Amino acid sequence: MSATDAVIIDVLKQTKRRERDRKAVRIWLAFVVFTLFCLVLVGGATRLTDSGLSITEWKPIHGVIPPLSAEEWEEEFRLYQRIPQYQEVNKEMTVDEFKSIFWWEWAHRFLARSIGVVFAVPLIFFWLTGRIERRLRWPLTGVLALGGFQGFIGWWMVSSGLTKLVSVSQYRLATHLVIACLIFSACVWIMRGLSPHSDDVAPEGRAKAGAVLLAAMSLFQIYLGALVAGLDAGFSYNTWPLMDGALVPGDLLIQQPWWINLFENPKTVQFVHRVGAYALLALALWHMVVMLKTAPRTTHARRAVVLFGLICLQAVLGIATLLMQVPLDLALTHQAGALVVLGFAIAHWRGFIGEYAPETAVAVRN
Repeated sequence: MSATDAVIIDVLKQTKRRERDRKAVRIWLAFVVFTLFCLVLVGGATRLTDSGLSITEWKPIHGVIPPLSAEEWEEEFRLYQRIPQYQEVNKEMTVDEFKSIFWWEWAHRFLARSIGVVFAVPLIFFWLTGRIERRLRWPLTGVLALGGFQGFIGWWMVSSGLTKLVSVSQYRLATHLVIACLIFSACVWIMRGLSPHSDDVAPEGRAKAGAVLLAAMSLFQIYLGALVAGLDAGFSYNTWPLMDGALVPGDLLIQQPWWINLFENPKTVQFVHRVGAYALLALALWHMVVMLKTAPRTTHARRAVVLFGLICLQAVLGIATLLMQVPLDLALTHQAGALVVLGFAIAHWRGFIGEYAPETAVAVRN
């Protein structure tokens, strides 16, 4: 065997090994993304059922174990009876009724703790065995750190409803959801970068800018939706396309200063969320047309068509949720649709950049 043949064989082995390692990391990240998806939905159910304040203490380790006896349930219930939500809203609640809201919040916290394990343990294993490429080690560590910070943000959110409010602050709720979506997006971004890409040349200019803007606007629309949920704004003005009898209702800026209406006036918050949906739909339509003109019959154009379809479906779900006055199952489907749109928009944007370029054999295994 010549030296050239030996080099070729070695390169082929390294390529095969890199592909195997990337596949393993993609499967791990796909499971993380799925778990995050479930976590956000359980968090949405926790908010919609007003269950988020049922656990009034932050016990990161001990809190994994729920009450196991009647005495422990009574103790947990007594802690809940101290907060304004019980005293002003749920004063007639029984222990059995309390259990129904407790389990939602416990499941949410349990899933959040589980994700820490699901992410950290494989990350350490892949790092120590050299299966994670150098360029991804610190970004993935950053995602893990952001997940740890998210645990603090979750308690910061809950604490806002333990003294004066009967529910959590909409500002903190929106912050909590946006950070979750950032973690979700980062995992999708890295997973997509490790996936094989087509040979279709990605267009630049307006087409790429549109993909970036779609991802950003999808995240911003989720933020607006969190404000709607935090204020229970979806339970009022349940008509469409008119809102309070007009396309642009009155009293949108009734509070002073005017900008506070964007965050604390339920009517204004719902209206802005509607406008955001219209803007996102219009942008998706424009982007699809641009892609079909500049890159016809490519995977990039086909993704733009699919993304437009997903946003149309999400708009229908949003309208139905509003008209039916926010039933739990439909509201959660709408929230799930928002995550699907965000994830696909992130993957679509990543498709313009292409697959991570191969690292040298030494770099991969060091």
